[in-house]
Amino acid sequence: MSGKLWGIGLGPGDPELVTVKAARIIGAADVVAFHSARHGRSISRAIAEPYMRPDQVEEHLVYPVTTETTDHPGGYQGAIDEFYESAAARLADHLAAGRSVALLAAGDPLFYSSFMHMHRRLADRFDTEIIPGVTSVSAASAALGTPLVEGEQVLTILPGTMPVEELTDRLRGADAAAIMKLGRTYPGVRQALSDSGRLEGAYYVERASSTRQRVLRAADVDEASVPYFAITLVPGPEPATPIRFTDAASTAQHVTAAVSPSGAAPHHPATPNEFAKLSQILDSRSSSTPASDVPAAVAANSGVATAVGDTGTTGPESASSVEPVAAGSPGADSGEVVVIGLGPGASAWTTPEVTRALAEATDIVGYSTYINRVPQRPGQRRHASDNRVESERAAMALDMAKNGAKVVVVSSGDPGVFAMAAAVVEESADPQWRDVPVRVLPGMTAASAVASRVGAPLGHDFAMLSLSDRLKPWEVVARRISAVAAADMAFAVYNPASSQRTWQVAAMRDLVLEHRKPGTPVVLGRDVGGPTESVRVVTLGELDPAEVDMRTLLIVGASTTTVFDTAGGPRVFTSRRYID
Repeated sequence: MSGKLWGIGLGPGDPELVTVKAARIIGAADVVAFHSARHGRSISRAIAEPYMRPDQVEEHLVYPVTTETTDHPGGYQGAIDEFYESAAARLADHLAAGRSVALLAAGDPLFYSSFMHMHRRLADRFDTEIIPGVTSVSAASAALGTPLVEGEQVLTILPGTMPVEELTDRLRGADAAAIMKLGRTYPGVRQALSDSGRLEGAYYVERASSTRQRVLRAADVDEASVPYFAITLVPGPEPATPIRFTDAASTAQHVTAAVSPSGAAPHHPATPNEFAKLSQILDSRSSSTPASDVPAAVAANSGVATAVGDTGTTGPESASSVEPVAAGSPGADSGEVVVIGLGPGASAWTTPEVTRALAEATDIVGYSTYINRVPQRPGQRRHASDNRVESERAAMALDMAKNGAKVVVVSSGDPGVFAMAAAVVEESADPQWRDVPVRVLPGMTAASAVASRVGAPLGHDFAMLSLSDRLKPWEVVARRISAVAAADMAFAVYNPASSQRTWQVAAMRDLVLEHRKPGTPVVLGRDVGGPTESVRVVTLGELDPAEVDMRTLLIVGASTTTVFDTAGGPRVFTSRRYID
């Protein structure tokens, strides 16, 4: 029997504005799914956390792009459509297996929400129920303390992304209006308010109902500091009572809720943002990232710190603030960084040594996909990030350890093979972190796992290469492929392709064919150890780039590599002896 999909409206930000039914379903669901941008911070998860169980499966759906550009062949819309199809497939796997899925949506699931894209793709196949939530319009109106409309007045809801001229026309004819989707659109919104003669009666509410709520006159807002989660209201009636404004020059005030949900820890005021400090650290050193971009790279990409059990999730803008361990307290002056490898897929391939390190950690740092493989433990903070900010992630881990935290940096496979060990050890050479203990715990490599499925294709001399040209030019990659192919030894190929790198497998094949016969065995292993494992053996001449993606590892044989058929499938080995 299939599982049920729940569209959960979480309300505008305050966890106490989550409805009783939503809280009950969140706590009962087998799987909790939520969206975020590539930085990894999820406002929806932060709101829902008081109602979640530590043993729930979490599906973190990370947008490939939000406001930035993309080189996806289908452009921005192509990248987004591909993401929605992939996300829907992930949720469908759970539903088909009989698991209930609670898909979180800030505000209301059917009101400018990401949930609608999943609903469109899944509701016709699986039982679906939507739990409405308090909208940001309602929360912003409550923050003003004044009615939006009364009598026969009409409320018009407008996206701030509209062209200024159209927005101006609609505001002129509106009894009352709510303008959403602000952020970088605010200068145009303000211009439309002014041109329509509505600026004087317009109000701005930022992060309504959250602990960082701000209320200002729309005319007083600093255009450079407007977040996406803000709204402008133009009420129809005159304000019924004086509006309590936030000082325009002040920062948002942190308020601890007086009452927490039953069994849930209160949400504590965030400590000073550790990323501001890291930005200064990274700015002061030479880096491949331009100095002016480093604070944004750290603050935007280093992710959300979530704590399970006895601490609350930090707010969206203070995502990874970490309190230093007080002198004299347990753990003070005993911080360290342990870089671990989980192995390539199955939990059975994670070593006992790595499991112990994870259990002893105060903080877990890593790419969100790998962090999601780590069981959550009460009190342990998790700092998820995009997979392209290795240096910033390493600096953050070292800095936390310097302040007494026991930090585990998570990699898949072995941390020393195209993973985080090199980044952490390289960063630790900086004088400010040389006294921070760093340990590297090995894990099973993806190459070993794939090889084991077909026999022993890496049974003699072999090499490991990455096709990614993100940190080295393709010319270097090509030169190394040719050198290994000319040396006549088997080699494993990591990072062979992605949605934006689709041509390199064919280029590699053609380079190898200059030195190897078309009949050379090639092993394609995808998601080995995972639920969708697939292993095939083809020849070099038959290698089809369309069958290869980022989750595939290739093993290209040598002239001494042999493949033969058995009842259990093809078996491959590279001879221990050279042919004279």
